[in-house]
Amino acid sequence: MQRRSESSPGPRDGPRRAELLAALSLAIDLGLGQPMEHMLRSAVLAGRIAERMGLDARQQAVVYYANLVAWIGCHADSHELAQLFGDDIALRADTYGVDMRGLPFLRMLTSHVGRGLEGARRGVEVVAFLLTARRRMAELIGSHCASAGTLSDRVGLDRQVGAALAYAFERWDGAGLPAGVRGDDIPLEMHIVHLAEVSEVHLRAGGPGRAVEVARARSGTQFCPRVARVFQEAAGELTDGLLEQDAWAAALDRAPDRARVLAGDELDTLLRAMADFVDLKVPCLLGHSRAVAELTAAAGRLRGLPATDVEVLYRAGLVHGLGRMGVSNRIWEKPGPLTGAEWERVRLYPYLTGRILSRVTGMEDVVAVATTHRERLDGSGYPNGVRGRDLSVADRLLAAAETYQRFGEPRPHRGALTPEHAAGRLRQEAHRGRLDAEAVEAVLTAAGHRRVRRAPWPAGLTAREVEVLRLVARGRSNRQIADELCIAEKTARNHVERVYAKLGVDNRTRAGLAAVDLGLAW
Repeated sequence: MQRRSESSPGPRDGPRRAELLAALSLAIDLGLGQPMEHMLRSAVLAGRIAERMGLDARQQAVVYYANLVAWIGCHADSHELAQLFGDDIALRADTYGVDMRGLPFLRMLTSHVGRGLEGARRGVEVVAFLLTARRRMAELIGSHCASAGTLSDRVGLDRQVGAALAYAFERWDGAGLPAGVRGDDIPLEMHIVHLAEVSEVHLRAGGPGRAVEVARARSGTQFCPRVARVFQEAAGELTDGLLEQDAWAAALDRAPDRARVLAGDELDTLLRAMADFVDLKVPCLLGHSRAVAELTAAAGRLRGLPATDVEVLYRAGLVHGLGRMGVSNRIWEKPGPLTGAEWERVRLYPYLTGRILSRVTGMEDVVAVATTHRERLDGSGYPNGVRGRDLSVADRLLAAAETYQRFGEPRPHRGALTPEHAAGRLRQEAHRGRLDAEAVEAVLTAAGHRRVRRAPWPAGLTAREVEVLRLVARGRSNRQIADELCIAEKTARNHVERVYAKLGVDNRTRAGLAAVDLGLAW
């Protein structure tokens, strides 16, 4: 890999499991419509409450991780939520403003039904929802709880955490879902999680006074009276510094397994679980990240990359889509053209991937590759419009592999392309100077396609010399050619000289005109 510096972490500086789960919580925050570190702060608050109430170390561990990943299952229901309410993220954000029962809750839900539709049509949608509201919400929440337990197991959490997550939507008064469990039949750990997670939102919005007001109003309904009383009596101490401190560091200091470092298969197992988590958000993406990871790694091996670089490629493929959590399914599943604002949101998701993983030690090389998978050689990609000279071999391989895999999957606006059609489209992208030709051929070979054997290039040029000629025609200097092709400047100069000799020209202008005459300029 080209980005590793002398100060980059070595093989013994792998990520801690607690860091990766904290990063996962940042992705969950995005899907909840909350600022990053919401779940981290609420985990700290929940831990303080648990200590004050005298819970033992095992119970505190359940509180910590149940809080951190309490909503890990909700993104599996984003498709259904978007069908019912339009913007799944906006809906989740609004749930914090109401006690989730009775008319206020129903009013909030119906305000989201049919948004954007004309009056009469929206009215029909609202009536249809009201007739089946409780049943449909129970089904969604039941699915959420089942998904949460499964995903909790897959990321390696204690089974007691997964069992506690089954009560994520239950309430002290028994008016919750899916089973209507009430009172002390709900584990105390989850009563603490319920209050801490909601209180953090209101603490941010209105300070300790507002958080206490909400706890008092919902005591005996949403919240356990004993937990609410502890919070009310010591709110100042429990929330002291919560909004000012480094939430990432504070939460990791409380992690029960904060010293556990992951490497090898153990690390890959957790990253695969994270990949599955994000892919569940959009049905047509199911299995996408694993497939991209496998294809990219295979292409890297074909290119002869070192085993350590192939490992980085594989892991980058697994995590490249984490930022999708910050984009509503209303956008991902829109069958028609996106608006300018919607496109701006989509173009942010690779950046969000980087933000989610930015503080995980030992993953720097992985993150650097993962965040560039939608960049293009000609600078037309996103999120940063990076050009070829700044894209490594690994970047180019991941971009080609992700594009090929995406072409072969259905999308709301088109069906899945056949493997042959997808290969043709990928080669077109290379011909247009957007994707790297060698990376494209490596990916297609890894995917089982035969390498194209074309007629010889004109003037006896090699494929590499044609690449160089096209860059010369675009006004690139030897230094820029070297950067874009990831070769030494001396090698680039030698290629240019051979091109000139074969074309019988002696400067860049004539080389560019010759490229046009031979149909090789683009």
